[in-house]
Amino acid sequence: MNDFGFIRVAAAVPVVRVADVKANVEEICRLAAEAEAEQASIVLFPELAVTGYTCGDLFGQQLLIDKAEEGIRDIMEFTRGKSAAVVVGAPVRFRGRLYNCAVVMKNGNIKGIVPKIWLPNYNEFYEARWFSSGRDFLSPYSRNEGRFLVNGKDTVREGWCAEIKYAGFRCNISPNLIFESGSTSFGIEICEDMWTPVPPSSYLALAGATIILNPSASNEVLSKHEYRRTLVSQQSARNVCGYVYCSSGFGESTQDLVFGGAAMIYENGAMLAENTRFGMEPSLTFADIDTERLDTLRRKMNSFSALSPDGTPSSSYDRLYSRVDLGKNAGTDFGRKLYRKTDPMPFVPAGSAEDTGARCREIMSIQVSGLASRLAHIRCSSAVIGISGGLDSTLALLVTVLAFDKLGWDRKRITGITMPGYGTTDRTYANAVELMAALGVTCREISIAAACDLHFKDIGHDKSVHDAAYENAQARERTQILMDVANAENGIVVGTGDLSELALGWATYNGDHMSMYGVNASIPKTLVKYLVKWAAGEHSFDAGNGACQDSGKGCSSTGRRCAREILYDIIDTPISPELLPADANGGISQKTEDIVGPYELHDFFLYHVFRSGYAPGKILFLAEKAFAGKYDSHTIEKWLKIFIRRFFSQQFKRSCLPDGPKVGSVSLSPRGDWRMPSDAKSGMFMSDIEQDRTIS
Repeated sequence: MNDFGFIRVAAAVPVVRVADVKANVEEICRLAAEAEAEQASIVLFPELAVTGYTCGDLFGQQLLIDKAEEGIRDIMEFTRGKSAAVVVGAPVRFRGRLYNCAVVMKNGNIKGIVPKIWLPNYNEFYEARWFSSGRDFLSPYSRNEGRFLVNGKDTVREGWCAEIKYAGFRCNISPNLIFESGSTSFGIEICEDMWTPVPPSSYLALAGATIILNPSASNEVLSKHEYRRTLVSQQSARNVCGYVYCSSGFGESTQDLVFGGAAMIYENGAMLAENTRFGMEPSLTFADIDTERLDTLRRKMNSFSALSPDGTPSSSYDRLYSRVDLGKNAGTDFGRKLYRKTDPMPFVPAGSAEDTGARCREIMSIQVSGLASRLAHIRCSSAVIGISGGLDSTLALLVTVLAFDKLGWDRKRITGITMPGYGTTDRTYANAVELMAALGVTCREISIAAACDLHFKDIGHDKSVHDAAYENAQARERTQILMDVANAENGIVVGTGDLSELALGWATYNGDHMSMYGVNASIPKTLVKYLVKWAAGEHSFDAGNGACQDSGKGCSSTGRRCAREILYDIIDTPISPELLPADANGGISQKTEDIVGPYELHDFFLYHVFRSGYAPGKILFLAEKAFAGKYDSHTIEKWLKIFIRRFFSQQFKRSCLPDGPKVGSVSLSPRGDWRMPSDAKSGMFMSDIEQDRTIS
């Protein structure tokens, strides 16, 4: 059985009856039962949910505090025999003081009580009027160097903790509690705690908490929710954690304030789920947090674990926190339903047209600036680029054109060379030469057929045998032409190969594998296509004359189509290296995706291998979710095996890549991003695909 590192959490917003503990407890238990039915492992309720947040001076009434404790006892009994951990806000008295607390309960036990540290006492909030701060437990005077509870047992240990008897049960009370639930752990901060310059969650995360829970009571004013979202997003990203936020809603007093009942769940800065505010009915918001991914990201970030906010090594914080074992998580069937969106195109910008446009503009700006900087630095006078009429060389040419425009250089200093061979089709040839003409770059046509014929004769290879030597000789001949022309013209060869081809090793070693600066090295194939389409609609690339600038070398096209029309046709052309002869109709016979598989699958595999560190079995599980209805399990498994085999066997090509700009979070540069031995074995990873993928 395998849960793949997921844990299901729920943010429950009940309808509140202010100072009616019995009604509130019934509502809390009902929602907790619904969350249990959905196999949630952790259920979070708002701040002071047992009494209602807006009780005001009623918090000074002993009866309300007594009833709140009785209500917690009822909820505690309700959890008996159930597998979900329930976290509820309640007022808790201790040593003559009252604290605004989160009470953690599971299976008929109170596992710990966490008091709020930062009490708002401004504008409409007066919590300090009724409650004491959880700082009481963090002062040197409260430091417990004697006996207190650790995982329910009396233990001699140094720590910031105290023992309390509450609702008839002995447990620890402290802000410095971390609760271990299965293979993950969570910490708690309450409402205002998150809004402080250094929130308690920062320290909790450094001490090992993977998930932060925030029971809150945050009122609504104009634009506050967007700011609240930003805080939760940034805190989850900064701490590389899951963050569950749950605020009180309908039923709280509207004497001066309105509470919208906001609930949201984030993971490493990205929203997984959010409810609709201002509802008059209770809500449950679910999400499956990927703690395995969070652990992987934390391990990769040396800055995360190096120092705490005050300069203390984060490892030293371990002794300040008491860990409470909650036992196993709920037996969640993630295979039945997964409460998270799995993006089938993780590299492709998503969102509004404005957002995606901004991201595309940023991506191409990085490419353009990288190339422009390199050209200016080495003081070369030109750039040479091979133009095939395919997507990769098209994007590289557009980037080169924009780089020259940025430098204020004449586009004629860009030499585009189309090199027709045995498999070149009329469609790609026309697109190549007409695009160069429309862009106003210098266009040259150099056929490789005669040179390859002579080469095959020299090495004794039968030209009718269409093997690797037949294909690779063409790729290397093209690279030789580009390199030599660049030398002759005091220029550099701009590489066209993309990230997906590097991952699969779908490049001829010392052929199209090599260049002097690879502008597409960090751009996967799915993004290449998206960027070309965006650029076609965004930019007017035409040089204005419509004639091919061939420098007397000869191009047979007149370049009558505009750049935009040509770009759209290139987008619709099947991806192919065109190294095998055309079919009987003159069309492309060698289609890359028929050979190595769909690039959308390979880009999905690459993203999760590199970014998330997932095992192949988990990647297969997620791919089945992401591509449901498009590819069946057998097809995905087939191409995943090919990806793993090629990714391992072709590392030697990635070990000697030319320079190129890093664009996104995934890069295979051997100089910093991906350092892998070329002789690493893939057997263990291939076997993982065959393992039992039943979800527990």
